[in-house]
Amino acid sequence: MSISGIQGQPLEITVVGCSKLKDTEWISRQDPYVCLEYASTKFRTRTHTDGGKNPTFQEKFVFSLIEGLREITVAVWNSNTITYDDFIGNGKVQLQKVLSQGFDDSSWPLQTKTGRHAGEVRLIMHYANANPATSYAPSAPPYVAPPIPQSSLYAAPPPSVGSYLPPTTYPAPPPPYSPYPPNPAAYVPAPYYPPAQAAYPAAYGAPSAYPPPPYPPPPYDPSHYHKGPFPGIYPPPPY
Repeated sequence: MSISGIQGQPLEITVVGCSKLKDTEWISRQDPYVCLEYASTKFRTRTHTDGGKNPTFQEKFVFSLIEGLREITVAVWNSNTITYDDFIGNGKVQLQKVLSQGFDDSSWPLQTKTGRHAGEVRLIMHYANANPATSYAPSAPPYVAPPIPQSSLYAAPPPSVGSYLPPTTYPAPPPPYSPYPPNPAAYVPAPYYPPAQAAYPAAYGAPSAYPPPPYPPPPYDPSHYHKGPFPGIYPPPPY
């Protein structure tokens, strides 16, 4: 596929990390770092001290694209403080996918100088000026819904069996209240019967066994009182 118009456009590449690297150290853990090269542009990640076989970096770089150049060289090295750095492996990163789709998250294989497998490096690439809509032809024509018949939108539904049909006439409602005054001929009063009375008045108390005392009281009778031995003398004489 021919992709043109990329001259000078930015390409973002994030170095995520490496996995299953060849170990170049015999005693201690190796300290890897990654180098990217695109034409005359070169970038280097920081050194992951004691990163061993699975170092991580999470560093982003921006390249200026060149028309006709569709690959980037990646190399991984082991940092040494006394001697020269040890070469672990390198590989080629193809740009066709990121330039056509705008995004590529892949792991790329690394090889030693003798062509043996030396691990993988993971890169996330982003190209903002890609046009994915024109990169691929549609696999099938777009789906078009069949037209809906207009008659079905306004046709009345068929009557159901046993459906209720409202009556055309209704009986007159009853009056809200009966007429007044009522018909005298229709009204017959009930006969009135007075309550039965007792033959004798009820007694309110039992009669007394003795007659009540006369009123006014009888006159004073001296014979009813005892006369003392010394009438008219007060105080009585001593014994």
